[in-house]
Amino acid sequence: MSLCAECFNNGDHTGHDFNMFRSQAGGACDCGDSNVMRDSGFCRRHRLRTGENVPSIPRDLLLMSEMVLPRFILCIIQYLRDGYIEPDTSAERDLQKVLQQLEPQITFLEELTKMGGAMRTVLTKILTNQQTYKELSMGQEENLYAKKNYDKYLSALKNSGLVSVEEKIQGAAADDDQDGGQFVGQRKRVKLSSSTKDPYIIDSLKHKCFLEELLFWTIKFEFPQKMVTFLLNMLPDQDYKITFTKTFVQHYAFIMKTLMKSHESDTMSNRIVHISVQLFSNEELARHMTEECQLLDIMVTVLLYMMESCLIKSELQDEENNRHVVVNCSEALLKNNTYWPLVSDFINILSHQSVAKKFLEDHSLLVLWMSFVSFFQGMNLNKRELNEHVEFESQTYYAAFAAELEACAQPMWGLLTHCKVKETQEYTKTVVRYCLETLQIWFDAIGFIDEPAPNQVTFHLPLHRYYAMFLSRAVKCQGLDLDSLLPDQEMLMKIMVHPLQIQACLSEIHSNMWVRNGLQIKGQAMTYVQSHFCNSMIDPDIFLLQAGSRLLHFKFKVVDLLTMASQHQNAVLDSEQERPMLEGALTFLVILTSLRIHLGMTDDEILRSEMVSQLCMNDRTHSALLDLIPENPNPKSGIVPGSCSFEDVLSAVSDFKAPVFEPGGSMQQGMYTPKAEVWEKEFDPIMVVLRTVYRRDVQSAMDRYSAFLKQYGIHTGNPWPPYKERTPLHPSYKGLIRLLHCKTLHIVIFTLLYKIWMDHQNMSEHVLCMVLYLIELGLDNQVQDCKEDEEPCIEEHCHDSWFPGTNLLSNLHHVINFVRVRVPETAPEVKKETPPSTSAEASSYGQNLREAQVFSLVAERRRKFQEIINRNNTEASQVVRPKSSSTRWVSPGTPPQLVTEILEIRESMLSLLVKLHQKMSSKQNSLSASWLEDPDTSRHAHGDGITAIERILAKAATRSCQIKRSIQDICGKVCPPVPPKKNSPSDKKTMDKEERRQRARERQQKLLAEFASRQKSFMETAMDVESPEPEAAMDLGSAEVMESEVLYDCVICGQSGPSTEDRPTGLVVLLQASSVLGHRCKNKQPKQLPTSDEEHIYLADTCGVAHDVRLSLMQQFFKDSSCLQSVSIGWDGGVYVQTCGHTLHIDCHKSYMESLRNDQVLQGFSVDKGEFTCPLCRQFANSVLPCRPGRGTETSGWHTPTNKATRVLVKEVEDLQEKLGLFPTESNLSKEMELVIKDIKNTTQKKYMDYGKNPGSPDNDFLFMYSLARTNLELELVHRGGNLCSGGASAAAKRSCLNQLFHVLAMHMRLYSIDSAYNPWTKLTQIARQKEERPEVPMLFRDVPSLLIIFVLTMPQPLRKEHFTCVIKMLYNLQFTQALAALSTKLSPEERQAWVTSGALKKNTLNAEKSSNALLSHVINELSKDKSVYKVTSEETTMVSLYDDCVKLFDEICSWSSVHHLFSCCSQEEEEFSSLAVCLGLLSAAPQPPGAVHSASCLEWPFNAFDLVTQWCDEVTGLSQMQPEQSLSLLVQDPQWAPPRLLQLPDNYSIIFQYYHRKACTACKKVPKDPALCLVCGAFVCLKGGCCKQQGTCECVLHSQHCGAATGIFLLINASVIIIIRGHRFCLWGSVYLDAHGEEDRDLRRGKPLFLCEERYRVLEQQWVSHTFDHINKRWGPHYNGL
Repeated sequence: MSLCAECFNNGDHTGHDFNMFRSQAGGACDCGDSNVMRDSGFCRRHRLRTGENVPSIPRDLLLMSEMVLPRFILCIIQYLRDGYIEPDTSAERDLQKVLQQLEPQITFLEELTKMGGAMRTVLTKILTNQQTYKELSMGQEENLYAKKNYDKYLSALKNSGLVSVEEKIQGAAADDDQDGGQFVGQRKRVKLSSSTKDPYIIDSLKHKCFLEELLFWTIKFEFPQKMVTFLLNMLPDQDYKITFTKTFVQHYAFIMKTLMKSHESDTMSNRIVHISVQLFSNEELARHMTEECQLLDIMVTVLLYMMESCLIKSELQDEENNRHVVVNCSEALLKNNTYWPLVSDFINILSHQSVAKKFLEDHSLLVLWMSFVSFFQGMNLNKRELNEHVEFESQTYYAAFAAELEACAQPMWGLLTHCKVKETQEYTKTVVRYCLETLQIWFDAIGFIDEPAPNQVTFHLPLHRYYAMFLSRAVKCQGLDLDSLLPDQEMLMKIMVHPLQIQACLSEIHSNMWVRNGLQIKGQAMTYVQSHFCNSMIDPDIFLLQAGSRLLHFKFKVVDLLTMASQHQNAVLDSEQERPMLEGALTFLVILTSLRIHLGMTDDEILRSEMVSQLCMNDRTHSALLDLIPENPNPKSGIVPGSCSFEDVLSAVSDFKAPVFEPGGSMQQGMYTPKAEVWEKEFDPIMVVLRTVYRRDVQSAMDRYSAFLKQYGIHTGNPWPPYKERTPLHPSYKGLIRLLHCKTLHIVIFTLLYKIWMDHQNMSEHVLCMVLYLIELGLDNQVQDCKEDEEPCIEEHCHDSWFPGTNLLSNLHHVINFVRVRVPETAPEVKKETPPSTSAEASSYGQNLREAQVFSLVAERRRKFQEIINRNNTEASQVVRPKSSSTRWVSPGTPPQLVTEILEIRESMLSLLVKLHQKMSSKQNSLSASWLEDPDTSRHAHGDGITAIERILAKAATRSCQIKRSIQDICGKVCPPVPPKKNSPSDKKTMDKEERRQRARERQQKLLAEFASRQKSFMETAMDVESPEPEAAMDLGSAEVMESEVLYDCVICGQSGPSTEDRPTGLVVLLQASSVLGHRCKNKQPKQLPTSDEEHIYLADTCGVAHDVRLSLMQQFFKDSSCLQSVSIGWDGGVYVQTCGHTLHIDCHKSYMESLRNDQVLQGFSVDKGEFTCPLCRQFANSVLPCRPGRGTETSGWHTPTNKATRVLVKEVEDLQEKLGLFPTESNLSKEMELVIKDIKNTTQKKYMDYGKNPGSPDNDFLFMYSLARTNLELELVHRGGNLCSGGASAAAKRSCLNQLFHVLAMHMRLYSIDSAYNPWTKLTQIARQKEERPEVPMLFRDVPSLLIIFVLTMPQPLRKEHFTCVIKMLYNLQFTQALAALSTKLSPEERQAWVTSGALKKNTLNAEKSSNALLSHVINELSKDKSVYKVTSEETTMVSLYDDCVKLFDEICSWSSVHHLFSCCSQEEEEFSSLAVCLGLLSAAPQPPGAVHSASCLEWPFNAFDLVTQWCDEVTGLSQMQPEQSLSLLVQDPQWAPPRLLQLPDNYSIIFQYYHRKACTACKKVPKDPALCLVCGAFVCLKGGCCKQQGTCECVLHSQHCGAATGIFLLINASVIIIIRGHRFCLWGSVYLDAHGEEDRDLRRGKPLFLCEERYRVLEQQWVSHTFDHINKRWGPHYNGL
């Protein structure tokens, strides 16, 4: 069911599961169609049923269209006929040409369909009218063109049926003389089912109306998109829908033929399905087609026909005489999944109950379908390579697995959904019957009797799986009896052989026996158990073996290993393969006997155990879980009544871990992790083993399990897999229990316990674990009344001398005294003096060998094999050696002769268990006799092998008193095993080996632990970018008095020393251009992203724009050089300098760069551009900032107190400024400083440096230098949160390198001397009058922080504190006056008058110069002289605090002056002003009462304040050319800027998607293929679009340069992810939109609703503001201007 976006948004879908996808082909929305969905699900518009009472349209309105349209459609058809070229000559190019020319006509038809119901009715009439078609299509007599086209049309029709004209003639002849045997190579004739009445499928098509011919040409031209859209848009018309569906069905065979020939089968497949899914999803329509048009017959026949085109002879079993044919997986048909659309339609119609019932009732159809399935039976056969490695690894297995899943398994699951109740018993019986018949035919065809061919395996047995699944369903849901559905024993044995062979081969593959077949064989073994395939492959196979388990015999070639002797020869396996094969055999036995998926578990229990096993391997995201858990038997979408939903089970077994952002920059998704009680009670290692594709997942599950046990203090050692109680068996499958109670298994268990106790080779902990598991399963599943069950024909495979009966309980304490073994002469057992203590197995294994590979664990055997068995039993002393073709095992010289020896054992399984317990716990009396009196079973649930043995003994004791007594006896008299007197050297060797291994392991652990702790401490000190750290010694910000020179550590050569002129040391820095400051706004609230045409973003109020406007306004009226000293630039495109804090010698750095240049393996940075990573912490960097040589003692000049008068200091400062800057002596240091400045200039673009009217003038350079300082100070402030009190020494302090930067800048700025006539200092501190033709910028318009930086950087270094304070005091006076002037402009004329009068009174008082009232009134008076200033009155009339302006100035001054540490104690904001004032020397340090500090009290004038103010005001009022608005805007300086913010995004992603994915680009006016949004300014751009390229650079890169000075943050609309562009590199950052389960949906593949994750968005914003994209994101790549 599919809905359009509009209907979807207007409906109520709470609690529903849905996927949103972008439809490429359009289509009909199902809303309002009650055949498809319930009325309650309709949208608001369809619920009102607006379509019912539509008034009929006046006839004459439609007359015109009825007259014109038939001709119009005919014209299109004529065109299509004319464009058709005979197949041999037709090229795709020609077809495309025809279609391109027709585009306007088809688009016109498409437009008509959108006009509504009336027009569609007219179109339907015309398209389906047979009379009109008859009249028009032939063409009139005289029209030769039409005649010619008609002939073309007839020739195109010729081969449109299933059987072409030529084939018919040949076929008639071929049927007479061809015998079926030789006919395999050629195409087989399709045996059509007798019910196919429809001749269309075989013969060529005949068309009766326009619609039929239109569809014909649509298919012929391979479904052009426009035509498909037109045909689909007509579907709302019911008459059309029915006629069109019939036409589609009638053309089905032709569609298949065209599809097979097509070169673009992928595209064509998609378009076919777009149409068919609309038609066949409607049950009513599908049923109608099945009844009227034999839809099922047609589909099955067409599929059969399709597959017959690629059949080859099967080579399974008997290669020469094999008569079976299978599909060839290397054919394009299978490789490219060309069959997919047809199979998908078939699955679709089988989902309707009425259609599926018809299918199951039609026996001839079932027979046809079974023959179709048998084409896949045994495909993609693997033959084991024994000598050479295979040359070419074919990848055909992908095609084979996909084909079995889609063409066989999916229809099977579709049919099974309709066989859930008792009433459908007959259907199941029929399917089972036909499965068995087809299997019998298959066995005969491949010539299979009872033994599978060695060294062959196919993973594809769909017939077996059909049989197994219908069997399971019959017993589980329909109450049928298992035995009534099982065939006779001989047939059952045959059926079980191949699934068993697959299980054996899985073990062989994991034991590397198939290694010469290449990696692809491993790929097959993994795919077989992978989540999408397991429920259709391994599960049915294991169920089949379980159902017939009474007849099981195994093929794990480990027979020779199971000899009691310590040495043996194995003719089939190499020694290193024995252990994994033995482990495989035992693990398989455990799975076979303990898996309950089809043996009694309910669907909910299955879902729960699947989920638990996946969660135990790893924490999983919701989507990964949905993907990993098999769809059947529990469909995850659509809730089956009466069953638990996926979500309920998930919340029951797991906890949700919200998505987190790790400090390393990797973003975690929302994960589900198992609850503690799940680990404790439900962790099932057997299920995990069954479901793991990679062996490492089993280990991962065990590691997580042991971590849980440690965390909860349950068990601290290395735990063993826990034993999990099984759900009770379904009564029909009780036969499976007999497997656990057969003597042969008990012999194996006994033998293995003995071998493990004796430390024989190839015994592992895993073997013991599985053996114990089998014992425990046997104890838990007891056989009732064994005697009655046993049939007379059963013959156990071993002498009664082993065990008396079959019950495990009684056999446990049975003591075995002597065993006969066949051993090589060289074995230690032969030497008579050696006590028979060496190890392990039974002579009867010799007798159990029928052939080398097969060791039979047989409880019942067919009579057919009886003679062989009897022969083996009589030749007890003789081992049947295999006739093995394998020549790999060659012993040195000739193999030693075998000798029969008698071993004295005198042990029972119980005594071996007790002895093993002792051996493992290394205590002699580990089990005391009284131990069993109070067995506490609860504590045995988790633990290692010791616990497992205790648990088994306790269970056995509770089940039988006799065992309890035996255990007590054994515990009483047990003594440690007597070590052999002469240890054979090999034994000693293995012991030494073990010890050595153990010691090596311990050493390794120790080393690893040490390394981990070192790494941890390094991470804490060096790497931590984010956490605040005490400042390192090399941060010269600390004001401590250091007597010696500052020492630096070079991270390359490791030497420590001062930075000198000759060998300077430098800080590793990253220079990056930044426009973050320029994007600040006045409003604290971030701007909203527009999501409709009415909303817009205005960028005029940003900091960058405001400063640009201010500068250009000044440049209109004032002298250029003066303008360039009155403002700061660098808001946009300023250079930010940050460091990781590590230093290195500059010469070391150069050699480091050289080595990087020669290194071929380069990561994502460009060495040629000077980029590198810090050698110590690997942080990205691109320059080195030289550290100035110097002593800490210079700071003493900073602290000496001063009592000089203000005027004296002012004069001193003036003198200092007059001093000419001395050119530094040429040294390495000065060269490096020049290079750094060059680097800095290269970092940003030219346009961000040239603001003056004369490009390249020194004024420009001067402006750039001091603005660089300003940018870094401002950013430092932003990083500290806007004020110095709250920030403290934050992470920003660790990254800042202001000290070194300022030294470099000061050195350069001293080269520019300011002409004393223009020195702002004089204007600031003296009264001077001058008139010029082009005036300088008035002091009240100048930017105070810029002046401060200019003064400080141009004065000789180091600066004394008294001079610094003097500069600050003078500038504070100016700042205060500016604040007053700005304030006065905001008052109304009346308020101004009132202030003037009140101020005039205070003017004569003592402290008038420090009174804000007096000063304000003076300012108002002075500015009123020229009436123009106050002409424009502002709306605001509030009295504003002057704090803000002044605090802003202080902040900047302080962040420059090195007194950060003073501010950590500051708590409230109102204290900020007073603390800053004290710190800067504007106030005495005496404690001030809170609130008592007035901004005016800090003023200190060099002489009469009022005169100075008057001079400043006169500069403003004297401006004749300026408009009052302009001078007012310059007078009111920029307000407080809010911290930089990214745009505010809507909470729901679909709002963004709906608006932007169809929006046209502003530049090229087209809808972009990949639209993107800038999250900084909201610009809408084309990603990778060639349309908006300029000089080879795509739009995103261009925009990042323009908007963010080469840093761009873009949201990709069609992918929901964010990409970052930084200079010439880019990276995928991740997504800030997550679904309800905390997961990203990259590329919107899953189509789930997405919501904004605030935490992630904050992290993104934080990285943007702090300029840390380069450090935190690791995966960068070059974009080559192509984004």
